Amino acid sequence: MLADEQATPKQIEILRAMPGEKRLRLAEGLYWSARRMKIAGLRAQHPDWSEERLQSEVRRIFLDARS
Repeated sequence: MLADEQATPKQIEILRAMPGEKRLRLAEGLYWSARRMKIAGLRAQHPDWSEERLQSEVRRIFLDARS
């Protein structure tokens, strides 16, 4: 995480106060948003690719991702 991306103490307090189920739903929403953004980026780079090809490439990228 970059220095300017670190959570503020207030953000940490809010996240810690959230029930686990809500945090999990939030994380899942972020995951699917990241996939949609990746598809949009690939679509802009490769306008000739089919939807199936885009989905396949995003699936590959996310399966091979490392944190």
